[in-house]
Amino acid sequence: MTYVGGVLEGFVTISFVIAIGFLLAHTGVLDLPAQRVLADVSFLVGSPALLLTVLAKADVRALMSEQLLATIAGVVVPVAIYSTVAITRWHRPLGQLVIGNLSSAYVNAGNLGLPIAAYVLGDAALVAPTLLLQMLVLQPLGLTILDHDRRGGRLHLWSIAKSPLTNPMTMGSLIGVALSLTGTTLPRSVADPIALVGGLAVPAMLLGYGVALRLGPRFGGGAPAEVALTSMLKSFVQPLVAYAVARYGLGITGHALLAVTVTSALPTAQNIFTHATRYGRAEPLARDTILVTTLTCAPVIVVIAAVLG
Repeated sequence: MTYVGGVLEGFVTISFVIAIGFLLAHTGVLDLPAQRVLADVSFLVGSPALLLTVLAKADVRALMSEQLLATIAGVVVPVAIYSTVAITRWHRPLGQLVIGNLSSAYVNAGNLGLPIAAYVLGDAALVAPTLLLQMLVLQPLGLTILDHDRRGGRLHLWSIAKSPLTNPMTMGSLIGVALSLTGTTLPRSVADPIALVGGLAVPAMLLGYGVALRLGPRFGGGAPAEVALTSMLKSFVQPLVAYAVARYGLGITGHALLAVTVTSALPTAQNIFTHATRYGRAEPLARDTILVTTLTCAPVIVVIAAVLG
């Protein structure tokens, strides 16, 4: 019951905030332009501050762990499958391809992963390797490609290398990593305002998502087959691959195996919808995948926790 209660508590918290956004949209307090403002505030202000705060306290060297290798495998396989189908069968353009890949393999390691790691795994720090992988590799790469796709033109290696330095979320991550590696602690007069602003990120994402559920295209606006594929890859393929690589490829057992599998089974992160909204790419796909994977996540993680816990 401890494991089940921890999973349900995290989902109840998220669902409650989303429901508030839905209600505010239903009553006319917020509209679609307001949802865009929430997305911009989260992207440009709240999320960079939150990432800086979280990473400054994390053990960056955890990226070198064996568990990370299994986590990476859990990302690579869904991305390879989605890309193959989306390119060869559906001929998706670059921007939609990026959002589809992120929807298939980018987990909600922040506002859902942290409480689940604390309640199900007993240590919130166990989600740090996944957070770092996503913040420092997957998200900067995805956002850089989306930036180029929106502006048009060819993709050059130098542009990819320098573009993350102009992205506020990436910069927040890099500053947080630098603070962690050097053991630097910001003075309270600086750290407290950053933490306060960082508190905007998750509520803004969730409220904006609730508004979009009420006023945006109804569920099913994304192509049904594509939503089914991204949801299946995220909810089932990713944790199965991570488990198989960890257990049979790396010999990981016990609590470490549980941690790898549970974090890989987290649903698609809400900030993928924020990115889709900001760049105007595949918004229905991101929104529908988040909804489906969030609904399926609880029973999946309950089963994992019961079997491996």
